Amino acid sequence: MSQNNETGSSGSSHSLHRLGVACGLAAGAWLGGAEAPTKLVTMGFSPFIISLGMVAGVFVARWTVPMALKGTSYVWLDLKQKPHLIVWAILAGMLWAVANTLTVFAIRNVGLSIAFPLWNTNSLVGLFWGWLLFNELRGSRVSEWTKVLGGAAAIVVGACMLAYATQQHSSGAPQRATLGILAALGAGMLWGTMYIPYRKAYISGMNPLSFVTVFTFGELGTTLALAASFHGGFDGLLVELGKARPVFFWLFLGGFCWVLGDLFQQYAAKYIGIGRGIPLSNTNQLWGLAWGALVFGELAGLGWTARVLIIAGSAVMIAGAAAIGFAEAQGDERSSWEKAVQRECDRYGLDPEQVAATLQGHDPLSHLKPKRHWWEALVVLAAVGVFIYLAAGATRPTIAANGGWMLVLGAASLVLLVVCGVLLGKRTRFS
Repeated sequence: MSQNNETGSSGSSHSLHRLGVACGLAAGAWLGGAEAPTKLVTMGFSPFIISLGMVAGVFVARWTVPMALKGTSYVWLDLKQKPHLIVWAILAGMLWAVANTLTVFAIRNVGLSIAFPLWNTNSLVGLFWGWLLFNELRGSRVSEWTKVLGGAAAIVVGACMLAYATQQHSSGAPQRATLGILAALGAGMLWGTMYIPYRKAYISGMNPLSFVTVFTFGELGTTLALAASFHGGFDGLLVELGKARPVFFWLFLGGFCWVLGDLFQQYAAKYIGIGRGIPLSNTNQLWGLAWGALVFGELAGLGWTARVLIIAGSAVMIAGAAAIGFAEAQGDERSSWEKAVQRECDRYGLDPEQVAATLQGHDPLSHLKPKRHWWEALVVLAAVGVFIYLAAGATRPTIAANGGWMLVLGAASLVLLVVCGVLLGKRTRFS
């Protein structure tokens, strides 16, 4: 009987690993596409306004998606059982807001194709925190260490190759480019650190949908404060927002896409850890390159040397992602994970069995049958109405873009959304 249980547990862990890998790759697609609207910064809009517009779309999406999937009663019940994680979620949102603002500065100064690989150093930062604080990779075999560390390093090396190949396209004076590079690296450091609250929440049994609902207050509040300070108060901010009204729809849309990518990233972090999930989601570099090169023509006129470097860098990144995808946590490493979970349970008085169930893809709150409310449909409709209102007043940005490639990349992202969404729903019911 014990052997059968062990076999069943191994099979369950294997399916969750594959699910986590799929979520990490889907996250890369949507996080990469979400950065496309930040190209509006090249039209002269303030980076703070661009960031605030995206975060406003994020705020709307982070409320409506969890509500549509699980309901407000479920989210409230989950938060009520783990109130200590509310502070951590708000802190994560604040780190995200500052990092996102820095990425806009980076894109303005050095372009999307260069900024992406620089801030994707967050994978190494997240891998370090996962090992130090949450026992990830501890007790694993040399082969698994090699796959994860080698894969993460390959992703960073491939990203640097892409950056080197495209560096001739950085705009402005050397000082301006240096500030852009520093902004991108700063964003990577903050995003890598932001994953500490992520992992802390999930080894405590919190549902990612509950976490992001609180997360959004930290990011919106911080971005609003930054924008108001930069523009001389809320009166000045309102003036700038009025100027940006024609492009606000695109910023909202970018924020909504970011939420979808971030949710997949959250599930990847939950089921395979931040050391594996974050590097996989950093395949958004490939999607960012595709959007920058194919849609916006950022790499037009490159020589053969640069093209070879881009192909080689992309291949190295793909190989790194594949290596991480095969690096499944087993045996002693899973025992180390369990020790980290037990530590959180002892510290905050959590039920170890319930937490263990959530990490196996089960939903311990489902038996309580949280009530769905009729007005939740109205909230979702109101969110849709906001997008319709903004779309009605939107104008096409004066940025050269290839509509055909935009449709191709958008369709590919939608396929990943549907496939991974179905897998999550069947295997975990979005637990």
